[in-house]
Amino acid sequence: MTPTLQIRGILLDIEGTTTPISFVHEVLFPYARTRVRDYLAKFLEVTETKDNLALLREEHRVDVERNAAPPPLVNEAREAEIDSLVSYVAWLIAEDRKSPGLKQLQGRIWKQGYLDGTLKAPLFADVLPALERWRQTGIRIAIFSSGSVLAQQLLFAHTEAGDVTKLIDSYFDTTTGPKLAPESYRSIAASLGLPANEMLFISDVTKELDAARAAGLDTRLCVRPGNQPQPDQSHPMIATFAEVELS
Repeated sequence: MTPTLQIRGILLDIEGTTTPISFVHEVLFPYARTRVRDYLAKFLEVTETKDNLALLREEHRVDVERNAAPPPLVNEAREAEIDSLVSYVAWLIAEDRKSPGLKQLQGRIWKQGYLDGTLKAPLFADVLPALERWRQTGIRIAIFSSGSVLAQQLLFAHTEAGDVTKLIDSYFDTTTGPKLAPESYRSIAASLGLPANEMLFISDVTKELDAARAAGLDTRLCVRPGNQPQPDQSHPMIATFAEVELS
């Protein structure tokens, strides 16, 4: 049993914490990857897409400067431009990059799938009861994920249990800061108006928990089916949110 905590805010990771890793890697990522070309062909001239592509081009410029050897981007004929963008996106995915431009583009592609009913996000069975229980006791609930805020909101609005966004107060992505940086967690606590030592962060990744603990947050390592084994660590482990006891 985990210790009883004096907690006023709970910060949650998504992948491997509220949602199976398999949904992200076997459903969401392939869905976006196979639809990049069609999405760009349809929405290339839309303002939000242009803004997104400007971000990707800036990331590409940095990749070239640091000799990362990304595929070239062109600004020529429409089809050639789309081809080069698709190649660069595929390269970013293969590199497993936490690219803000890529995350934004993936979020917009997923939006189409959520809205037409193709995508529905699974939640672990203990997640919804815990969210409801925490909210009833006045706990503030926030999400911190490497996926864009849009992608987070879409996921929780289209779960197999229905729309659960009414139970979540705030969403944070890596525009707040890296998930391995303590300052990111300090910024989140400040944004929520809570002292860091009155927040609990739950994740399936030890290094993220290390950063949160360095910022003053309490932590729990979430051990779910399909999660990657974590190195030796000192964070209390939970298998379900039901094991988190709050005073």
